[in-house]
Parts: sequence; C-alpha cells; structure tokens
Amino acid sequence: MAKDLKELPKLRDSISYLYVEHSIIDQEDSSIILHRGSEDVPVPVSSLTCLMLGPGTNITHAAIKTATENGCMIVWCGEHCARFYAAGQGETRSAKNTLLQAKCCMNERLHMIVVRRMYELRFPKMDCSQMTLQQIRGMEGIRVRKSYQMAAKMYGIPWHKRDYKNTDWDSSDAVNRALSSANSILYSVCQAAIYSLGYSSALGFVHTGKMLSFVYDVADLYKAETTIPAAFEAVKLDAKQPEKHTRKLCRKYFHSAKLMKRIALDLGKLFEDLENEQVEAKETGDLWDDQYGAVDGGVNYAGEVDDDGCDGD
Repeated sequence: MAKDLKELPKLRDSISYLYVEHSIIDQEDSSIILHRGSEDVPVPVSSLTCLMLGPGTNITHAAIKTATENGCMIVWCGEHCARFYAAGQGETRSAKNTLLQAKCCMNERLHMIVVRRMYELRFPKMDCSQMTLQQIRGMEGIRVRKSYQMAAKMYGIPWHKRDYKNTDWDSSDAVNRALSSANSILYSVCQAAIYSLGYSSALGFVHTGKMLSFVYDVADLYKAETTIPAAFEAVKLDAKQPEKHTRKLCRKYFHSAKLMKRIALDLGKLFEDLENEQVEAKETGDLWDDQYGAVDGGVNYAGEVDDDGCDGD
C-alpha cells in the first residue's frame, strides 16, 4: 500500500528516534546506512520517526533526501542529545496538529481545558476540575517541592531550594547545576518529539512568550520521575562534577519511563476531542476566507471577480 504522505508519523507505531555520533551516513538503495570504522549499519528509515545527529556526524545530501521522503525528521543536536540546534523535515504533511494546537491556545475555554489536562497528567490523584488556575499553581508548587525533598532524602543530599543563574553557572550548587543539565537534556528530547508529531514548540499553555514554551509545558510532565532523581543521583556519584554523570543517568530514567512513547500518547490526550472540521487539513490545503473561515484550496477562483477586481455576476 502506498504511503500516505499527509499522515503524521506516530511515535508509538515506529522506532521513536535514533541518536548517531561520529559516523558517516549515506544512502543505500531506498534507505540509509551508517559507516562507523569497519562497521556498516543499515537503518530502516521508513520506520524511523526522528534521526538525531550528534557531534562528528557527516551525512550526504542523498541520505537527507531519502530520510525526509520517508517521513523521518532530521535533528542536529549536541552530544547525547543534550542540546537541540536545528531540525528539518521534507514531507508534505498535514498541519492538523499545529492548527488544533493554535486554536486551543487562542481560545480561552479550550486553553484552560488543556491546562487542566496537563496538571491531571502530572498529578493523577488531584481533582482540579473545580479549582482556579491560581489554586492549581499553588498545589503544583507544593508537590514539586516535595519531589525535591524526597529525592534529597533518598540520596542523602542537602537541599535548600531551586536556584540558578544562566549568566553565572558556577555560582549554583552541585544539585542545581545537575538539575539544569538534566532539564536541558529533557527539553531536547521533548522538542524532537513535538516537532516530529507536527506541533509547534512556541504555542505553550502554562508557559508563554518563548519559542520553547510548549517544550517547557511538556517537559514538566516528566521531571518528577526523570530529571529530578537523575540529578540527585548524579550528585551522589560525584558532588564536584555531577554534570558528566547526568547524561548517562537521564538516558537510564528516560528509558525506564518509556519517555518518547509516552510523549506521543500524552500529547494526544491533551487535545483529544477538541478538534472539529475547521482544523481538518485537506490534501490540497485550505485558503483562509474572511466570510467563511476557510474555502477549498487547489481551485481557480478567477470566475468570481471581474478584471477590475469587482465581484462578477
């Protein structure tokens, strides 16, 4: 069966992502192959959602073309995905998820529904259906503080508060540096998943005003079970340089939490049942219309106006 180029790939139905570093990537037949020393590793790019290129990676133009034609996003990132630099995708995909996200973000009622669902995913036992946003934030603050305290107690690490300065990294204590490093890695993974699924990283619901607002929203769903324990465990292993352990521990916690699969499922839950015919992107795409909202694309409308620009009879 021919592949539908307009259908977004689902992380749960494919290999979620492959991280590669210090390799040469080339095209082979209708797929791609990795060359690492004397080792050649074929990659089933048609079932791969995201190929993450780390340091020391060279990829040919033909390999990029093959990957994008098969619906595989390319992400250029730092070592072990610790940074997100750029991304590219070449398919003619539906903008359905982006349109739905934008609609929910701009509609106050739908916006609040998504916010409540986010907090319900983070705190399943908390009923926030009747709570104001201010009350929800207060409850969130208490629970996040308890997460730090529990991790500190588990690993025997002194803990005061979350405190860091982007402009003065060395002034933070070891735990705060480890937390910042771990969260940075988590943001990269979340951003790759968000892009792969056709959402916008900028249209946030709890966070706003940054190009990564939605990345911060999604990452907050998983910090308590991934980056917080990873950071405290890293400090337990090495209080002077916890950052070098943070990456390995993050990979362990991400794998244990089945993070990429859960991001795909949870994003679906956030916007479930909030779509309608206005966000269904058609094969040719719609055209915006100030009277009807949207009209069919791929249609020549020249017969509707005279040469002078006036409506035709």
